[in-house]
Amino acid sequence: MLLHPTLDTLQRLRLIGMYNALHEQLQMPESAQLSFEERLGLLLDREASERATRRLRTRLTQARLRANAAIEDLDYRSHRGLDRALMLRLAGCQWLGEHLNVLITGPTGVGKTWIACALANKACREGFSARYLRLPRLLQDLGIARADGRYPKVLAELAKTDLLVLDDWGLAPTTDEQRRDLLEILDDRCERRSTLVTSQLPVAHWHEALGDPTLADAILDRLVHRAYKLELRGESLRKRPVELTGEPVPA
Repeated sequence: MLLHPTLDTLQRLRLIGMYNALHEQLQMPESAQLSFEERLGLLLDREASERATRRLRTRLTQARLRANAAIEDLDYRSHRGLDRALMLRLAGCQWLGEHLNVLITGPTGVGKTWIACALANKACREGFSARYLRLPRLLQDLGIARADGRYPKVLAELAKTDLLVLDDWGLAPTTDEQRRDLLEILDDRCERRSTLVTSQLPVAHWHEALGDPTLADAILDRLVHRAYKLELRGESLRKRPVELTGEPVPA
C-alpha cells in the first residue's frame, strides 16, 4: 500500500502531529507488529499532543510576559514573607476558575513581577489566556486608542482575557480620564475574569493614591474584596550577585 498520498493528505489537512507520527512509524519496522487500532491511537495521541503544544505556545506569546518565570522555580529561601501554602493554592489555578484576584505588594526588587509572571505562566499551561501589562503604559496607550478609534476594541480584548496582570500599580499619579479607564477595565472583569496587580504601595494606601474618592471607591470595590493578598518584605533581590550562566535566576 502506497502511503505517500496519505502523508500528503495529512499535510494538506494540517494534521502535522499525525503526519510526523506516521512518518516515524514508516521508519520503524517494528511498528508493523502493532494492530491498526494501536497505530491509529498513536497517531491521534501525537496530534493531540502537538496541538496542545501549539496552543500553549500561542498563549505564552500573546501573554507577553516580562519574565521567563515558572512557579516551580520559586525561591522560598529568601526572607520576604512568602506563604508556601498560599503559593501552592495559587499554583493550582482554581482561583482563576472562581474569577478571584491576586494583589502582590512590597518594596522594589523583592520579586513581585517575577511571581506575577510565574503565576501567569502557570495559567497559560493550565489552558487560560493571560496578558502582562505595565499599568502606566496601559493607561497612556488607552488615551491614544481613544484618539484613533481603537478604544472599544482594546477594552474588549482586555475584558475577554482570563488573567490580566497589571504591574506597577500606583507608580505614577493618574488623571481623571485614566481613573475612568481603569474603572471600565475592572468593571468588565469583576466576577467574570481574574486580575493580578503588583504595587510598591500597601493596599491600604491605594485609595489615597488614586486621588478621586468616588472613583477610588468604585475601582477598589471591584478589585480588593475578592482577592488573595501577598505582602512581601525584605531587601531587593537585585542586590544578590548576578549568575552569569544565561539562565533566569528564580525570584
